[in-house]
Amino acid sequence: MLPGKAPLSHLGPSGLLLLQLLLSPTAAFFPNIWSLLAAPGSFTHQDLTEEAALNVTLQLFLEQPPPGRPPVRLEDFLGRTLLADDLFAAYFGPGAPSRRFRAALGEVARANAAQDFLPTSRNDPDLHFDAERLGQGRTRLVGALRETLAAARALDYALARQRLGAALHALQDFYSHSNWVELGEQQPHPHLLWPWRELQSLAQVGDPTCSDCEELSCPGNLLGATHLTSGYFGTDPPKPPGKCSHGGHFDQSSSQPPRGGINKDSTSPGFSPHHTLHAQAAQLALLASIQAFSLLRSRLGDSGFSRLLDITPASGLSFVLDTTGSMGEEINAAKIQARHIAERRRGSPMEPAHYILVPFHDPGFGPVFTTSDPDSFWKQLNEIHALGGGDEPEMCLSALELALLHTPPLSDIFVFTDASPKDAFLTNRVESLTRERRCRVTFLVTEDPARVQGRARREVLSPLRFEPYEAVALASGGEVIFTKDQHIQDVAAIVEESTAALVTLPLEPPAVVPGRPLVFSVDGLLRKVTVRIHGEVSSFRIRNPEGVFQSQEEGTGPLGHTRRFGQFWIVTVNDPPRTGAWEIQVTAEGTPPRVRVQAQTSLDFLFHFGIPVEDGPHPGLYPLTQPVAGLQTQLLVEVTGLGSSSNAEGARPHFSHALLRGVPEGTELGSVRLEPVGPPQRGLLAAALPPTLASAAGAFSLELVGQDGGGQGLRRAAPQPCTVAPVLLELSGPPDLLAPGSRAPLSLRVASFSGPQDLDLRTSVYPSFALTSNLSRARLGVNESAWGRLWLQIPDSAPPDSVVTVTAAAVRRDGGPGSPTHAFLRLLVQARAPQDQLAAGAHSADAIRPTATPSFHPSPWGVQGSTGGGIADNPWWGTIGGLLLLLGVVSW
Repeated sequence: MLPGKAPLSHLGPSGLLLLQLLLSPTAAFFPNIWSLLAAPGSFTHQDLTEEAALNVTLQLFLEQPPPGRPPVRLEDFLGRTLLADDLFAAYFGPGAPSRRFRAALGEVARANAAQDFLPTSRNDPDLHFDAERLGQGRTRLVGALRETLAAARALDYALARQRLGAALHALQDFYSHSNWVELGEQQPHPHLLWPWRELQSLAQVGDPTCSDCEELSCPGNLLGATHLTSGYFGTDPPKPPGKCSHGGHFDQSSSQPPRGGINKDSTSPGFSPHHTLHAQAAQLALLASIQAFSLLRSRLGDSGFSRLLDITPASGLSFVLDTTGSMGEEINAAKIQARHIAERRRGSPMEPAHYILVPFHDPGFGPVFTTSDPDSFWKQLNEIHALGGGDEPEMCLSALELALLHTPPLSDIFVFTDASPKDAFLTNRVESLTRERRCRVTFLVTEDPARVQGRARREVLSPLRFEPYEAVALASGGEVIFTKDQHIQDVAAIVEESTAALVTLPLEPPAVVPGRPLVFSVDGLLRKVTVRIHGEVSSFRIRNPEGVFQSQEEGTGPLGHTRRFGQFWIVTVNDPPRTGAWEIQVTAEGTPPRVRVQAQTSLDFLFHFGIPVEDGPHPGLYPLTQPVAGLQTQLLVEVTGLGSSSNAEGARPHFSHALLRGVPEGTELGSVRLEPVGPPQRGLLAAALPPTLASAAGAFSLELVGQDGGGQGLRRAAPQPCTVAPVLLELSGPPDLLAPGSRAPLSLRVASFSGPQDLDLRTSVYPSFALTSNLSRARLGVNESAWGRLWLQIPDSAPPDSVVTVTAAAVRRDGGPGSPTHAFLRLLVQARAPQDQLAAGAHSADAIRPTATPSFHPSPWGVQGSTGGGIADNPWWGTIGGLLLLLGVVSW
């Protein structure tokens, strides 16, 4: 993590100008990189968002020298494509994983692209600066930025990234959908990010703005006015006489006089009548996006901004603790591990970025404690003691759900308990939440027969009572480890190991089969390989590619060091490990033991899914968290660590195909070839999932296969299995502010693409606010949808800047195969700002005129911003090399 106590800084004009020298005009405006199939050579919203974030991150690295390392040098990046892997290697050291940072950028970029696909946003002119609703669009833009700040300050960075993506989409659309570029402007709009500034020279309702154009390309259709305007799209709202259209094949308004349009979304005249100005619009949109990121940095500080974008190679630390009277040893073990991690990593790049603690017993659970300060976490953890209770079961899954709602994505969560769950009915919902949050859950369960015999029990407990833990661990890519009191402190050492950016290596076969060895591949990019074996093992033997063996005896052997704690073995392989195929032969009685092989490496991958959308004004890939049965789905892979993984000759590792296996049996379901998308250094790959996989609901694992730079076989497995959802379930939020005392409408859509469905629709909300729905059951045929409306009542007592999570579930009424499908929606409760109470329907800049003198926050240089005067009167403007840039601190 970046130094938490560093002084606040801001992107200055010289920094912005230098950063622009790094930008190569390669490919805003279509949603994502998939859109380039329709308009090659275009800039996309994804391009602009990622480029802006990388530029501001580089500026942060330049201004905040890394502790104990040489400072980052700007000249090292001049003339090169700016890549996250290179930035992290320069700042944190060679091999520092950029996976979390790139995942955060992906969240922002996908939230940006989703504005063109979601039913509640794609046709709203206020969210795209369409239909001359420029004042209203600026109000919504500033509102989304304000929500980004509030969510980040509430430590809900996932929600902050969603709102940031929506804000950047609107900001970038302004330069493509308005005539700002055509007016000859060469800098971003000076007042677009200032909520107290009027947007001046707006075209009024009766002002004609466009002439008729019957060609695809319309370079001269704007009338010679100097007023700011934007195009109308579709039929809602209808285009008045003389006004410009958005334009393109799919814009119904463009066939009504005056025909044509003015959008600059792409390089294709079929989509963009002003396609020749696409590059200029993209450059201004990029500059404006850099300004938005910079302003967020100034408001959040470097530490808060780093957490917003996960600018750290480190994971966090999340504990869910059973606090009943029998848990003294387990609580002490958690305290010891937390102390070790805090002390060993303090001030280093691997210092945890966040700490989460959720206690539970019965009947209570919580409250959740969240902090970024290790001392505060340790103090809170040290106040927990094992008191009372002593009976079984406990409210474990309720506490785990609470931890998942507050834990950032791509995190590890550790559950310490000696009891089965009383709330097993939450199993499916918690499984879905682990997939949505991409968090791995490890249960450390102590079963001491001497203690269990004396534990009070309200009921006869099933021998299968821990199966909910097994199901959650499987869905999240974690594990359930059973141990005893005397071993818990030693076994708990996996907490520190698991938070060290490990990858899990795929095994063939994926589970122990009597008489067959487990085979895993070691490549030259792996270090600190660890083999863990858990269960009633008679013997085991590990063999390296050269035929050298090591058996289960404790101590140091020819391949590494073996430790045993009861039924739990850990073998730490000597570095560097021999490359090639390794084997593990396990002999056991009764239940097959579990084997897991992990290692440290910078080469890893991220992935998500999407549905190609080609029949609309914004072709692209509609992002999904999981495939949907019956829909032809694309797999998108982003390889991380390529920049630091090349060999001495510059050869890069590469993945050639993806292997899909059923979970948990490991049956091969198919192999798909991965095709590069965009420049090879970005590491973006795509593949169409096999139709047979998308035609049936179920779980599968994802494994990438390729070669490292030296020709050695290369394999990486996704940390979590994937699930094919039986139906598509979507939750959409309200268009307006969610304020205390308000009643917010939400939209629910369920669609089937694989066969008839008879579904129960269930909804819930955290915290427990009143939630009603007009859709409780849906009978669907193939390619049929059902829409519902939910009403969320926010009580007057709801604290501002608090987060609300709404959950919807679609459950088959016949109890057929396939788990319930879940959708999650996170919303932010905010107090109304003065401008939110003004008339929303005004057409001109008067709609955002303040009713009181605004209070600006002081700048980092101790100078107050000004609400009056022109450019010459504003101290936050500067001209460097002819480039006029906004530098002020904005009060959102």
